[in-house]
Amino acid sequence: MRTPQSGIFALGTSSHAYLEFDLQPGANPRDLVTAMAGLREPRTTIGGINLVSGFRPELWRAVASDGIPRDFVGFNEDIRGAEGYVMPATQHDAVLWLSGSAYDVVFDESRQAIAALAGVAPVADETSSWPYRHDRDLTGFIDGTENPSLLEAPAVLLVPEGTPGAGGTILLLQKWVHDSTRWESLDVAAQERVVGRRKADSVELDPQPPDSHVARTDQQVFGQIFRRNMPYGTVTNHGTVFVGFSAEQRRLTKMLDSMAGVNGGIRDALTHYTRPLTGAFYFIPSVEALGQFAAEDPTNGR
Repeated sequence: MRTPQSGIFALGTSSHAYLEFDLQPGANPRDLVTAMAGLREPRTTIGGINLVSGFRPELWRAVASDGIPRDFVGFNEDIRGAEGYVMPATQHDAVLWLSGSAYDVVFDESRQAIAALAGVAPVADETSSWPYRHDRDLTGFIDGTENPSLLEAPAVLLVPEGTPGAGGTILLLQKWVHDSTRWESLDVAAQERVVGRRKADSVELDPQPPDSHVARTDQQVFGQIFRRNMPYGTVTNHGTVFVGFSAEQRRLTKMLDSMAGVNGGIRDALTHYTRPLTGAFYFIPSVEALGQFAAEDPTNGR
């Protein structure tokens, strides 16, 4: 059995950093993978840090052709939906997601990781995040209500054994900025119709508005995913980092298409109050698949 990267399941961490990198022109993709594999060594485990490493599908395929689902591709084109709505493609070559119990440790380890990768891949984007009222996003609603339990999650997000990329998972990473002033101008009942749930307890509305967020992302229709969303930003500029994992890319792409109202569909009502700034897919390989690229420690065995 292949071992998934443990940080995917590290619930309860209070500080997060998402670092995206672009390969230097002319650099070898294998050098980037090797450098990131080395970040799993002791310096990134001090202080209770969890580190999840991922790669643009095309880049990982270039170094491990049989180690990734065959039909998995990057977020290489904008998604265009109803009313001229656009979800932008901002695909980068690699991602590091660091999480821990305190931001000072996440901060220090993030700087070390950036320095270790500087020669092959500079930082292209970074976002820091933190929990809000335990399990709510910045709309005030509970986030991740439909998440599987930790016992059920591996079956939802891990590529099955015996198939390319076994033990790995597909990550959709997006940053959504909220129009909080407009959102907060709605009364609670109107907000509930947009989301499709009661605000107090997250119970689904019945009947369900057809343009609600729940209706447009119905996991009984598209398939189940595992979400690790977090709030980000400042008092005046903030939103949600969407962190969604699945064993199959189509579950995620179909949800995005549904939210945008692609091909004459209904646009998700929530997209009138929150807007995606970024969009990227990454393959998160298993510990064993990533570890085979780690440079051998020259002090080993001394």
